[in-house]
Amino acid sequence: MNARRLTIVLPFLVITAVYGLVLASHLELGQSRNAVHTANGRADTSSGAQWRWQNPLPQGNNLRGVSLVDANTGTLVGDYGTIVRTTDGGNNWTIQSSGTTQTLWAVSFTDSSNGTAVGEVGTILRTTDGGANWMTQPSGTVMNLRAVSFTAGNSGTAVGEGGVILRTTNGGSTWVPQSSGTAETLFGVSFSNSSTGTAVGGTFGKSEIFRTTDGGQHWIPQANPGTEFLFDVSFTDTNNGTAVGDQGTILRTTDGGNNWVPQTSGTTKTLYGVSFSDENNGTVIGFEFGGTGIILRTTDGGQNWVEQTSYSLPQGASSLFAVSCSDANTGTVVGEAGIILQTANGGQQWSSQPSVTFNYLYGVSFTDANTGTAVGYENPDGMILRTTDGGNTWVRKSSGLSDPFDGINLFGVYFVNSNIGTVVGEEGIILRTTDGGNNWVPQTSDTTDWLYGVHFTDENNGTVVGFLNGTILRTTDGGQSWVPQSIGQATGLLGVYFTDTINGTAVGNDGVILRTTDGGQNWIPQTSGTANQLRAVWFTDSDTGIVAGDQGTILRTTDGGESWVPQDSGVSETLLNVSFGDALNGTAVGQLGTIIRTTDGGQSWVREESGTNQDLYGVSFPETNTGNAVGAFGAILRTAAQGPTPRPTLTPRPRPTPAPRPTP
Repeated sequence: MNARRLTIVLPFLVITAVYGLVLASHLELGQSRNAVHTANGRADTSSGAQWRWQNPLPQGNNLRGVSLVDANTGTLVGDYGTIVRTTDGGNNWTIQSSGTTQTLWAVSFTDSSNGTAVGEVGTILRTTDGGANWMTQPSGTVMNLRAVSFTAGNSGTAVGEGGVILRTTNGGSTWVPQSSGTAETLFGVSFSNSSTGTAVGGTFGKSEIFRTTDGGQHWIPQANPGTEFLFDVSFTDTNNGTAVGDQGTILRTTDGGNNWVPQTSGTTKTLYGVSFSDENNGTVIGFEFGGTGIILRTTDGGQNWVEQTSYSLPQGASSLFAVSCSDANTGTVVGEAGIILQTANGGQQWSSQPSVTFNYLYGVSFTDANTGTAVGYENPDGMILRTTDGGNTWVRKSSGLSDPFDGINLFGVYFVNSNIGTVVGEEGIILRTTDGGNNWVPQTSDTTDWLYGVHFTDENNGTVVGFLNGTILRTTDGGQSWVPQSIGQATGLLGVYFTDTINGTAVGNDGVILRTTDGGQNWIPQTSGTANQLRAVWFTDSDTGIVAGDQGTILRTTDGGESWVPQDSGVSETLLNVSFGDALNGTAVGQLGTIIRTTDGGQSWVREESGTNQDLYGVSFPETNTGNAVGAFGAILRTAAQGPTPRPTLTPRPRPTPAPRPTP
């Protein structure tokens, strides 16, 4: 990835995507991504809209934990309180209501009915009916809980930050703190029976292992040769256990932890999860930042670890976070953006859930409830997706471009009807289709600016704007020629909207708002009253418009921009796009899955439950109550007055060539 890709429009989101992933997935230092939501409750959904996943399926939140009780029954947990359940070996998955938006880091089921999930700020959830109902249990801590282990019956242990250990003997009705003897984070715990268990963690330069044989009344540190963080541990009986961690660390004991012996993993990637179904058969998973995931398998207790490569994932997501094996043949691996890999033959083949992409999607445009196009990043040709059935199926279209080294970012898309549309992107890319996206023709922009916004009032008259140089280009002949517009000093521009061929508004850096009333011959600065970056603009008529931007900024005008009045959005997250289905009903989307809705033309806004904390970059409402939002890691969400929820089926896919991840 070249350096320029690291310094484009969304610097704070780059930090979130890169460093935030490191902190959240690795050490869990600092503030939670979900801190903006209530600890154990859903956000306000009084507008009544319901958003459902169209890609990936069954959902696209990061999955952090998995528990299989047999070959058919498994439960997955992850970001934004996600809980997903299968009872038929993964042929079908059901999203369950957890009642929380906190990240759930781990889950443990003792049978098909009884299970416990733990997560951020001391969250503990319990089900006794297979997840039909999840009840919050008081943990007595606000520390993040990173792992949980239940044995048969009601005895369980949860561990987490600050060396926290919590113990229950009554199915979680009460949780009692235990003394671990450490202040370091404990990332993994495994009990072989109600009395005997092991917890692992670490600090820089040291692996920490603690052992109890009396149900946690005493936790004894065990000597070990590890010098790296340990992230997970799996015991099949009181004697045989394996711990994994940073730099490809695998430690093995066959005497209950009196001695831990390093094993050769053959990798320096961080190993995050381990699961043994018996003392010989085990699977380890992990990944490296900026690289690919890894699956290791042993059938001889770890004397030999063999990397498994018989799995495929679309570009964009490869980080694997957890694994569970119910027997020597059956296992499930989960990871970022909803990755689910399953094997029924001991890892000879891993099948993945359906997804058209895990790469970032930046723009979306629907011309009616059924017909829409989404664009984003892909190596080598950029991502263009097309649907004609309301998003139940999305089909890839070729851009006709190619950059096999870095891939291509396409940022904006606008269709004036079902056939005629324009896409813009990095380094002055402008593409045009007149056949619904089957063929895309490059147009000459005469700029290398990164073009983010595009809007057409009809098939001939359109405008695009760029960020790096504050470019505005205008066409009156469908893009056969693009004419640069003069705006004075260059200003980074991100959004543009025209109500007719002469009246238009562009927005961008430092609260800039520019207005033209003569088809772009002159652009006049307007007073926004803010220095926040403004990301998107929409007008419902020549006088009435909405601008959205950083820190939850919403500005409204009813006089063509002569005055812009700030509105209370009710959120502090950056808003990245806005779309109105009619004069009164509009939706804005943004950082951390934020969706807000207005039904009075933008005078008041209500947060809607998106079901995700993936950043949402684009939104399109062709009708009052029907719309799509797109975002990070291939996220496509849909809300509609009616329509069936698509059922995912497992489909093996060709393995992609590893590629650099796009910068949001």
